[in-house]
Amino acid sequence: MSTRLKELYREVDQAVEAVKKRFPAEVKCRRGCSDCCHAVFDVSLAEAVAIQKEFMKLPREKRRLAARQAKKALEQWNRLVQQKADISRARIRCPLLSEDHLCMLYEMRPVNCRTYGVPVEIDGKSAVCGLSGFRPGGSYPTIKINAVQQALLEISQALDQELSRKRWPIAALILEVS
Repeated sequence: MSTRLKELYREVDQAVEAVKKRFPAEVKCRRGCSDCCHAVFDVSLAEAVAIQKEFMKLPREKRRLAARQAKKALEQWNRLVQQKADISRARIRCPLLSEDHLCMLYEMRPVNCRTYGVPVEIDGKSAVCGLSGFRPGGSYPTIKINAVQQALLEISQALDQELSRKRWPIAALILEVS
């Protein structure tokens, strides 16, 4: 993983921790909660490269399980894309979610996973996990996802200018290296 991606993840994690400290009752994220692991999103080139590299370090049985789950997830993803469905509202189980509802690559999880349980701002609109205790209309600090995505784009451009414009569902990454 690149030094800049590590720094970005550290900055995001610190921002999330600051919100957790200020609003501990509202942040409901706990070990074994996997609501975010059913949110549908894609990842940048920088995150894709890091995820694939770490995925290959998993034990063979975990990689096989993830590949089976990835096949189902990618079929669901492709159906949503063909139907031109609102992907932000869809639910697909992440292929990296283990049977005990833990992430197989927790330390390498993408930005969307890292920020899921706290208020975020995307294109000027706020969003937060539906299981959180943050009340609609309340005033809370938000993580500016557009700025984080811009940083991810810049890190990705340093890897490959052309591929940096593309994004991948995690299932596709897993199937590519399985």
